[in-house]
Amino acid sequence: MDYNARIVSDARICGGAPVIKGTRVTLRTVLASLEEGCTPEEIVAGFPSLKVEDVRAVIAFAAASAREDMPRPGVPRVA
Repeated sequence: MDYNARIVSDARICGGAPVIKGTRVTLRTVLASLEEGCTPEEIVAGFPSLKVEDVRAVIAFAAASAREDMPRPGVPRVA
């Protein structure tokens, strides 16, 4: 998923925290809701300016960020 089309960071909006484009809903807010066990549909019900695709973009962004921080395993040696 291309989350770049849905997530923006602007110093004039929410202090530069990443938000869903066209809203003031931060990624932190969406991720906290997911952590609490909310489904994407429940999050959208609570934030009507969002779409389920926005929540999926937040998940994709978080997964990509986590991949960047993970150490890469070494290449096994062949004897």
